[in-house]
Parts: sequence; structure tokens; C-alpha cells
Amino acid sequence: MFAVQSVTSFLATCAFGIIYNIPRKPLFHGGLIGMIAWLIYFFLYQWNRNDFVATFAASFVVALMSQVFARLYKNPVIVYSVAGIIPLVPGGLTYSVMSQVVGDQYNLAIHLAEKAFVLSGAIAMGLIFAEVLYQIFKRNFLHNMKKINTRVAFLKK
Repeated sequence: MFAVQSVTSFLATCAFGIIYNIPRKPLFHGGLIGMIAWLIYFFLYQWNRNDFVATFAASFVVALMSQVFARLYKNPVIVYSVAGIIPLVPGGLTYSVMSQVVGDQYNLAIHLAEKAFVLSGAIAMGLIFAEVLYQIFKRNFLHNMKKINTRVAFLKK
């Protein structure tokens, strides 16, 4: 079960990366991010049956890993985050909403649409919170590192 989930999420993420014309090297890293995000979602959902928390945590990790990979390999963050977020997008749920609307089952369609909106909000919140935390960390860490470097440079003179 674990291996099947890992391989299929990796391949699905890489396939969407190919569709979006992501270069080869970031494609592998994006697939890795998507696989890790899906496994976080899968295990959190199995553990507490709350898909909002699972989606939020997985998208949070996607954003953090995208920042790290972007800094390491000098690519834009969006290359990694778009590919990595694909396994979490509630596309099947949205398809079900449209299917229920076409079948005149409006009450069920509204319920499923509400769930799709909540999951989309969880993805957005996870991405935004991770970005804000990363910027705060970067500002404080780099600010402190500049202070240390200027003191060391001053002492060497």
C-alpha cells in the first residue's frame, strides 16, 4: 500500500510537471515533493479522518520544500510548488460536484462543493502560512548572519 501510494503520486506529479513544461531536473524534485505531500496527506487522513488538517499540513510541507529546493537549485519556487501541490487538488471532488449538478442532485452537489471549497482553502492557507514563516525565518536569520559577518570582518581588519 505504501509503495503503491508513493510511486503513483510521484508519477502523477511528474506527469503534470511534463504537461506544464517543467525542465527535467526540477521535474524530479517536484515529483519528490508531490510524493512526500501525498504521503503526509495519506497518513494524516488515515490517522484522524480530517481531510482539512491533512490537506493543510501537506500543502504547508509542499511550500516549505519548494522554498528549500528553489534556493538549493536556483529555480523559481513556483516550479516546485505547482508540481508538488497537484496530488492535493480536489479535482475528483469537483468532478463529482459537476456530475451531481448535471444529474439534478443539487443538495449533494452543494455539500460536495462546500467540501471542495474548504479543501482548496486549506491548500491556500498551507501555502501562505509556510511562505510567511519562511520569510520571517529568512529575515531574522539573514539579519543575524549579516551582523555576525560584519563583526567578524571588522575584527579581521
